[in-house]
Amino acid sequence: MKRYSLIGKSLNHSFSKNFFSKYFEDKGINATYVNSELENIEDFERVKGNFDGFNVTIPYKTAIIPYLSSCDPIAEKVGAVNTIKVVNGKFIGYNTDVIGFANMIKPFLTNQHERALILGKGGASKAVTFVLESLGIECLYLTRNKESQFDYSYDEVNELMIANCKLIINTTPVGMFPDVSDSIHLPYEGISADHLLIDLIYNPDETLFLKRGREQGAQTLNGLSMLKEQALAAYRIWNE
Repeated sequence: MKRYSLIGKSLNHSFSKNFFSKYFEDKGINATYVNSELENIEDFERVKGNFDGFNVTIPYKTAIIPYLSSCDPIAEKVGAVNTIKVVNGKFIGYNTDVIGFANMIKPFLTNQHERALILGKGGASKAVTFVLESLGIECLYLTRNKESQFDYSYDEVNELMIANCKLIINTTPVGMFPDVSDSIHLPYEGISADHLLIDLIYNPDETLFLKRGREQGAQTLNGLSMLKEQALAAYRIWNE
């Protein structure tokens, strides 16, 4: 029996365990999938010998890299890992968030979406940036730690910036269950029917960020389809 696991810090919100358990049952696959909550990334050493593959979630998509034997070229370029394949005792990192996000967003992009405002600069943001830049979309960021000319603090964002970024993507956990009353403060008045708002959160179905965008007429997407796409891509990697 193959054994797989999700590693992260707090996994009560996790989609992966239920998804894979049902997938294995429906397909008649002899495998199990469990959550492994790690208080610190160093705890990966404690669990790594017990499984044939891993998914990685908040906050360890970048922190996990030093614990790996190698990364595939895309994960290396992105600088974040969400899938680990175990081969003869070696741990190889991949990023299937790239596949999941690309498959989710491409049907909804128009020529209005030439510039994106990305909320957060964590591991998920890195995958989003990789996809958008490959499509020729300029990326700006709202972040607590400004590192480049494309970074803005949350108190710097204004209605004009919102109006000029027709694609806005939340890659932070703000608004995730159980803290569903939390929302990133933005001048939502700048949002119009030309906007596409994406929240990588999938629980709840509609975060306050998406709700406020929808009320301004924007098209909105949550992260559920991305999660399904990246999960299936991870399973293919584990078994190729």
